[in-house]
Amino acid sequence: MIEPFPGAARLSRRNFLALAGLGVAATAVGCSRGGGPAPAPHAVGPDSTAVRAAEQVRKANIGTGNTVTASLQARPTRIDLGGVQVDTWAYGDRIPGREIRLRRGDLLRAELSNDLPAESTIHWHGLALRNDMDGVPGLTQAAIPARSPFTYEFLAPDAGTHWLHPHVGMQFDRGLYAPIIVEDPADGADYDLEAVLVLDDWLDGVAGATPDRQLDALRRGGMPMNGMGMDHGGMTGMGMGSQIDPGNPLGADTGDVDYPYYLINGTLGADPFTVRARPEQRVRLRIINAGADTAFRVAVGGHQLTVTHSDGYPVQPVTGSSLLIGMGERFDAIVTLGDGVFPLVASAEGKQGQGFAVIRTGAGGRLDPVIRTAELDAPPITGLTLRSREDVRLDRRNPDRVHELMLGMDMSGYRWTINGATYGEHTPLEITQGQRVRLRFVNQTMMFHPMHLHGHTFQVVDGQGAGPRKDTTLVLPNQSVEVDLDADNPGQWLVHCHNLYHGEAGMMTTLSYTE
Repeated sequence: MIEPFPGAARLSRRNFLALAGLGVAATAVGCSRGGGPAPAPHAVGPDSTAVRAAEQVRKANIGTGNTVTASLQARPTRIDLGGVQVDTWAYGDRIPGREIRLRRGDLLRAELSNDLPAESTIHWHGLALRNDMDGVPGLTQAAIPARSPFTYEFLAPDAGTHWLHPHVGMQFDRGLYAPIIVEDPADGADYDLEAVLVLDDWLDGVAGATPDRQLDALRRGGMPMNGMGMDHGGMTGMGMGSQIDPGNPLGADTGDVDYPYYLINGTLGADPFTVRARPEQRVRLRIINAGADTAFRVAVGGHQLTVTHSDGYPVQPVTGSSLLIGMGERFDAIVTLGDGVFPLVASAEGKQGQGFAVIRTGAGGRLDPVIRTAELDAPPITGLTLRSREDVRLDRRNPDRVHELMLGMDMSGYRWTINGATYGEHTPLEITQGQRVRLRFVNQTMMFHPMHLHGHTFQVVDGQGAGPRKDTTLVLPNQSVEVDLDADNPGQWLVHCHNLYHGEAGMMTTLSYTE
């Protein structure tokens, strides 16, 4: 761990000038402990001249809007999940934390008061912000000590549905997460109202469970047998090979943790979150999967969903009965509402249980929270089947550099790897500003992995230059996915599996800008 600066009661971005040469400073698995390879001497540091110049380019390209302030207090608290009381950690005694909403081009100034008994950070998931504000301890900033404040300040360049969470250990599998919505001034013509839905799998504080104890149990037990297959014969370029059942696209092994509860906006189906509207209104559902180990299949009883955005970027609209959303992904979908009371269900894919909410536009009684809507039985829309809207596609060009990321596991224990190494033992993936970079994710395991890249959006390669723009993509069992990105945001950036248990057990590496 990089120790806090001596005598510093308040850490700000200026404190990190000392980290300008940090580059790919090593941390052990979990982004919060020391050890690993030494920094590359030619790496671009998190508060380097190149990082500051990139921020000025963002300001020049999109202008400077208003300054939006936010305050987040991370602390231990007791939460009512809707009839179930749990002791957990949360922002401001609520889960999710209070929504932050701003417009594209606004400056966000957010103060974190870390009142936890442990160090913490905030990662602004989905935002291509300046590197020293990205919230990865030991890579982009020093961890914020317990009982200490820190102010994050950055320009918000990308409209869309995003979220925030810590990047220290198992913290976001508690209640430490919140939505961040960056509005596009051009939006609003195709819907009448919005509803933000944050999905989560929950075990913290239930019968003495904590995420850390759960991870310890997995490590003691070794790799689950259902995750140990290594069939290399079925890989394809797009990750949608013929051996994948469209009704069960993630395969037979959909997670390592059986959760007692699944939540929508921090509450159980016994006291469901309710969207209130009028018949024939069009509601834009902004759906965020904040779960640690669970993908969700989302449907609205008696309705169709029209997916319009993936990870904040517009796609060619696709209408279907249900939507599959992996950990860390976000989808926006428009639903034209009927008259009555309708279940909104987030079924835990391949597991027992579901999150449950209600859409109410008229008269009707209480719905059964364990209802299974018929819409869940249809093959779901997935991010890999979408196509980007033409105006947000990358220009067609060949990649200047290709990095292959082999996703694997160590069969002698609960260790998940990229290119045969865990985080802290890894070799950084070097790139240079201005390059077109292709990342080729090759999944050698029998589990799906939602792979997330910090500080950038990429375009899924589909052979026609029209794959969706995303920052988190599913890589299905024994298959591969290629994504292209423009290296336009210098610094040191994490690439990792957004299954928190896989990431904490090693499935992380760094995309390293070099001079």
